[in-house]
Amino acid sequence: METELYQLPISGEQFRDDVVESYSPKLAKKRKRQIVVNKIENGDTVPEIMANTRTAPGIISMRGCAYAGCKGVVLGPTRDILQITHGPIGCGFYSWLTRRNKTRPTSPDAENYMNYAMSTDLQEDEIVFGGEKKLMAAIDEAVALFHPRAIGIFATCPVGLIGDDVHAVARAAEEKYPGINIFGFSCEGYKGVSQSAGHHIANNKVFTDVVGQIDKSKEGKFRLNILGEYNIGGDAFEIERIAEACGLTLHSTFSGNSIYDEFASSHTADLNVVMCHRSINYLAEMMESKYGIPWFKVNLVGAETTAKSFRKIAKFFNDPELIERTEKVIETELAIVQKVRDEIKPRCEGKTAIIFVGGSRAHHYQDLLREIGVVTIAAGYEFAHRDDYEGRKVLPNIVVDADSRNIEELTVTPDETRYNPRISEEQKIEREADGFTFSDYRGMMPEMPIGTLVIDDCNQFEIEKLIEYYHPDLVCAGIKEKYIVQKQGIPMKQLHSYDYMGPFAGFKGAVNFYREIDRLLNCNAFKFAKAPWDESPELTATYGYNS
Repeated sequence: METELYQLPISGEQFRDDVVESYSPKLAKKRKRQIVVNKIENGDTVPEIMANTRTAPGIISMRGCAYAGCKGVVLGPTRDILQITHGPIGCGFYSWLTRRNKTRPTSPDAENYMNYAMSTDLQEDEIVFGGEKKLMAAIDEAVALFHPRAIGIFATCPVGLIGDDVHAVARAAEEKYPGINIFGFSCEGYKGVSQSAGHHIANNKVFTDVVGQIDKSKEGKFRLNILGEYNIGGDAFEIERIAEACGLTLHSTFSGNSIYDEFASSHTADLNVVMCHRSINYLAEMMESKYGIPWFKVNLVGAETTAKSFRKIAKFFNDPELIERTEKVIETELAIVQKVRDEIKPRCEGKTAIIFVGGSRAHHYQDLLREIGVVTIAAGYEFAHRDDYEGRKVLPNIVVDADSRNIEELTVTPDETRYNPRISEEQKIEREADGFTFSDYRGMMPEMPIGTLVIDDCNQFEIEKLIEYYHPDLVCAGIKEKYIVQKQGIPMKQLHSYDYMGPFAGFKGAVNFYREIDRLLNCNAFKFAKAPWDESPELTATYGYNS
C-alpha cells in the first residue's frame, strides 16, 4: 500500500508543542512522546511512540479498566458461559450487554445468558469480612437455576483489595459440581494500565482452562477460527455469511456469537486469523506454540480489505476450487458495494476525520473511510502497545515494565499428543518468500498518511484541541467523547457499540457504513449546534504546579 503525504493546516509539531504547554513539565515530557507526527522511511520505518503507560491522574481518559477488557470485551459475547461479576453492583452493571454484542442461539431452548447481569453485589460487611462465602452462594444459585456447562468468575477492584481468592472458590465449586468447568479471572480493574491487561488475563485463562477440553472438530474441509471479532452490531453474522458463501468452515469466533464447545475444541482447526491484534494476539501465539496452528492478521472492516483478507485465507489453504469460489463471491459482493460507493463518494470526498478507538479499530476504519474519500488526519488507540502502532518488528525492543509484570506470562510448550504443525517450516519459508506473511502485523502508522498525527491515550482536553486546530468534518470515538463533540457542531460516530447500528464489517457492513457516514457528513442539523459554554462561558484556569 502506497502511503500519501498529507499537509495539515497547522503542523503536527506545533499542535503538540502548544498542547503540552498546558501540562506540568513532567507530564509534558511524557505526552510529547505519546503525540507523534507520522513519518515513514525505508518502506515502513516509523517514529517510536510511547504506549501502554499509565494515564496521568486527573486527566479524563478514554480508557477502560482491566475488568472491562476481560469481562466486557473478551468473554462478554459468549452466550453459554455463565459469567458472575464478583464485586459491587456498579461493576456488575457493565456486564449487561452495554457493548451490543449480538448472538443467535441455535434453538429457543439453547442456553443464552447474555441477557442477564449476574453479580454477587458485595455490600459493606462483605468488604470488611470477605466475600468468598457470598460468591459460593452465588454459584450455588446459578447452578440451581441454569445448570450451565461452564461458569466464569470475574474479580473487580474491591475483591483484589480485600484478598478474596476467586480461584480457590472456583476449585471448591468444581469439586462440588463435577462436570461444570468453573474458572476465575483475576481481572481487578486496577491491574495493568488499561483494559489491555484484562485482555491478556482473559486470553491466559481461556487458553489454560477452556481451549483443548474437547477434541471433536467440526466437519468441513477448510476449518478456521476468527480471533478478535466480538459481533458488535452483528459484525460476526456478516463475516459468517461471507465465509459460508466462500466454502470455509468457521469453527469458532473469539468471541462474537460464540459458545463454550467451540472454544473448547478450537485447537482442532487448521488456521487462526486475527482481527483485533491487541486483544487476542496472545491466544494466537499460544495456540501456535501448543497445537501448531498458524496465524496471520486480517482486516474484515472495509470492502477492499475484506476481499484482500478472504483471498489470503483461500491462498493459505491452496485449493484451486476454494480460490475460484472465493473470487466469485468477491466479484459479486464488490459489484454491489461499488454501486453504493460511486453514489456516496462524491459527497464525502475530501472530508477529514479523527479516530480514537480501542483495539485495531482506529486502524481498520481508516480503510473504510478511505474508500469513500475521507482522510484521517489524527488517530490513536486507547490501550495499544507499541507494536500496534509500529508493527510487531519492534517487539524485541519493548522493555517489560512493572505494570506489564502484573500479568502472568505463560510458558507454553508443544502438546505431547496433539501438537500438529498445519504447515511445515519449509512450506512457511517458501510461502513467505512469495510474499505471504505469518504471525505479523505491520501496525497502524505505516498505513497512515505522512504528516498526520498519531496520539496514544488521547484525552478529552486533547480532542477538544484537535477540533479547535483542525476543524475535522467527522470524529469517531467512544461514548465518553460523543456529546462533547456533538455540542461543538461536529458529527460524531460512536465506534465502540455503533450507536444502535451495524453491522459495519464485511461487504454489507461497508454499505451500511458508507450510508451512515454520508448521512452524518451531509446533515445540516450539526451546523446549528452551539456549545453551552459558547453562550455562557465558564471561568478558566491554568494548571498549577511547583517548578
